[in-house]
Amino acid sequence: MKAVAQLAALLALVVVPACVVTTFEAPGDPPRVAVAPTASGSGGPAAPGEDAEPLAGQPTEIAARHLLVSYQGALRASPSVTRSKAEAQARATEALTRAKAGESFETLVKEYSDEPGAAERGGTLGRFGRGMMVPAFEKAAFKLAPGEVSDLVETQFGFHVIQRTE
Repeated sequence: MKAVAQLAALLALVVVPACVVTTFEAPGDPPRVAVAPTASGSGGPAAPGEDAEPLAGQPTEIAARHLLVSYQGALRASPSVTRSKAEAQARATEALTRAKAGESFETLVKEYSDEPGAAERGGTLGRFGRGMMVPAFEKAAFKLAPGEVSDLVETQFGFHVIQRTE
C-alpha cells in the first residue's frame, strides 16, 4: 500500500500544472515542495509547525486554486514586478474583497495573479496532499471548506488568495 501511495505522489508531480508555490527552482516544475519525512512515513520527524498526522476526519488531500500577488524581492518574482510589499498586500486585499463578494475566481486570477500560466489555468493547482505545499499555504488551504475563500496568506512568494475546490 505504501508503494502505491508513493507512486501516486510521483505521478502527481508529473501531471500538475506549474505554480510558484514551490521550492523547486526550474521553470515549469509542479506546485510542490519536497515532502518532509514524518513520524509515520519515512522515519524522520515532521517539519517544524507541521502535524505528522492529520486529525481524524480531516482530509489528507484536497484540491484548490489560488492567485498570487508578488512584489519586488519576493522569491521567484518576475523581474517585471516592481511593486513594493505594501502595494502587493493592498492589491491582494482588493482581489480578496472581490472574491469574498462572489466574483468569479477565474476572472480575478486573470486580473490579479503574477504567477506565470495562472490565467490559463484559472489558478487551478489540482489535488495535493499534506506536506506538498509551503507550510503557510498548506495550513490555510486545509482549513477551508470546499468553495470557501481564504484570508490573505503570505509566503516567501508574495500574497495568496486561495479557494478550495474540493
